[in-house]
Amino acid sequence: MKPKIIRIATVAMSLNILLKGQLKYLNQFFDIKAVSGYDADLEMVNEREGVEIINLKMERKITPIKDFISLLKLYFLFKREKPTIVHSITPKAGLLSMIAAKYAGVPIRMHTFTGLIFPSKKGLMKKVLIVMDKILCYHATHVYPEGKGVQMDLIKYKITHKPLKIIANGNVNGVDLDYFNQNKISTNEKNELLSNLDIKENDFVFLFVGRLVKDKGINELVTAFAKSQDESVKLVLVGPFEHDLDPLLPETYLEIKNNKNIISVGFQQDVRPYMAISNVLVFPSYREGFPNVVLQAGAMELPAIVSDINGCNEIITHNKNGIIIPVKNSDAIFASMIAIREEKLYQSLKNNSREKIINQFDQNVVWQALLEEYNKVINNV
Repeated sequence: MKPKIIRIATVAMSLNILLKGQLKYLNQFFDIKAVSGYDADLEMVNEREGVEIINLKMERKITPIKDFISLLKLYFLFKREKPTIVHSITPKAGLLSMIAAKYAGVPIRMHTFTGLIFPSKKGLMKKVLIVMDKILCYHATHVYPEGKGVQMDLIKYKITHKPLKIIANGNVNGVDLDYFNQNKISTNEKNELLSNLDIKENDFVFLFVGRLVKDKGINELVTAFAKSQDESVKLVLVGPFEHDLDPLLPETYLEIKNNKNIISVGFQQDVRPYMAISNVLVFPSYREGFPNVVLQAGAMELPAIVSDINGCNEIITHNKNGIIIPVKNSDAIFASMIAIREEKLYQSLKNNSREKIINQFDQNVVWQALLEEYNKVINNV
C-alpha cells in the first residue's frame, strides 16, 4: 500500500495553480489527497491531477470561531484518514493543519512557506502574525522556506529553530518549460488577441499578472504608468480584483477604468497568450515567497521589472534578465519602464530571460527533489 499524503491549502486556487501537474506526478508513488474549500478550482484539481479531493472550508481572514470549527474538522479528518504526511502550503491552512495533525497523531507534518505576511505589516497585526507562524512551526515536524529570502526572514525573526530546507533551487513547483514557451503560441493566436485588445503590432506592452490588490504594488504601478503620454505604450493587467481583502485606492480604480492605454482583462486560466504579446513583465509586489509569474514570464522570454523583495531578487539579476527597483516606489517604476525600452538594454535582458529559468527552475528538477524529500522523511520515521 502506498503511503498516504494529504496536500492542503486554504483555497483551492493554490492547489490548482501553484501545484499544477505536481500532484499527478506524486500520485504515481503515493496516495495523494487534496484538501481545501470546494469550488471549481478544487474540481479541476480532481479532474486534471486524478487525485481524491476533500472539501473542508477555511477562512483566509482571522476568524476565531470559524477557525476553531475548521481546526476540529481537520482533526477528525486526519484521525479518519491516518495519513503518513500532511503537507500545507498557505498560512491559514498551515496553522490549522499543523496543529490538528499533531494532535491527531500524524507522524510527518510539513509546511512550505511560500511567502511571509508579517514583514510587510506593522504594530499589533505584525506581532499576531509572528506568533501564529511560531505556533505553526512548533507543531510542524519539517519546515520548508520557498526561497533564500523567506529562509532569512524566518531566521531573523526567530520563527523557528528547526532546520530550514529549500527544495531544489526554490519555488514550490518549478516551471513547465515545454508549456511556457513562446513557440506554443501561434502567430494567428497572437494577432487575434492583439486585435481583441486593440493593441497595435508595434506597441510596447507592459504586463502585470496576479491579483489586482494593494500588496502587489498595483497602486504604484498605475500611478507610474499614468505619467506616460505615449499612446504606443500599453499596460495589460491580468488578474482579479479583491475588493474585500486588499482593495486598491479609489483613484487607482478610476485610472484603470478611464485610461484607454490600461487594459484590464480579469483572471485568465491561460496567461501564456498575454505573455506572448507583451514585451516586459512589471511585478512591483510588496512581498512574495517565490513568485511563479516571474519564473513563467522568464520562460516566455520576458524580462521583468521587479521590486527588491524575497523571491523576485533571487530570480532576477539586475540588468541581466530584468531590473530590480525599490518597494512601494512609483517613481522608480516609471523610470525603469522608460529605461527598459532602450533597444540595446531590452534585447540583452530578453536574450537572458529564458536561459536562467532553464538552468535553475526546470519543473522536473523540483518534482524529483520533492519526491526524494518525501521518501527520505518517510524512511526516517
